[in-house]
Amino acid sequence: MSFLRRRSATPAGPEFDVLAMDPGDWPGNLGAGLLPAPDGTCQGVFLRYDLFGGRGPAMIIGNLPEGSPAREVADGEIPFEVGQLLLALENDEEVTVVGVEDTPVLQGDNLLIVRRLKLSEGRISCVQFDRSDGVLVTIAAWDRPITDDLYALLKPLPAELFQQG
Repeated sequence: MSFLRRRSATPAGPEFDVLAMDPGDWPGNLGAGLLPAPDGTCQGVFLRYDLFGGRGPAMIIGNLPEGSPAREVADGEIPFEVGQLLLALENDEEVTVVGVEDTPVLQGDNLLIVRRLKLSEGRISCVQFDRSDGVLVTIAAWDRPITDDLYALLKPLPAELFQQG
């Protein structure tokens, strides 16, 4: 997958391409957060797409590189992005992973193996897949299913979105 690649020049933001939907293609508000390590390296990026007029995001897309502590979750524990979605929605309900199903999805000419997580909170949809550069992409959506056509909308965001101005 040629569009899933490490950057050769180090941008001011993350050290890897962030796979998400172009903000111009999304009708709501986009927010982004970086997960810094104590040494200043970027341990992940998550993007919040808010369709609910400030009442919380409809979707969070996380990109976590290999070695990111946010990737280390125990069996049954929710991914970092699901936790961020619950925080943004001010929902303090206990949510756990109750099942996982691997599904092959064709994205153009490429085959993705998508892990669909079944959660104890049925209004949250969550999927994960690994990029060719080892970055784990997690998509968590509130009250809307994640369908296979979503993967066709995902593309690397330009580094300029993450540079300090």
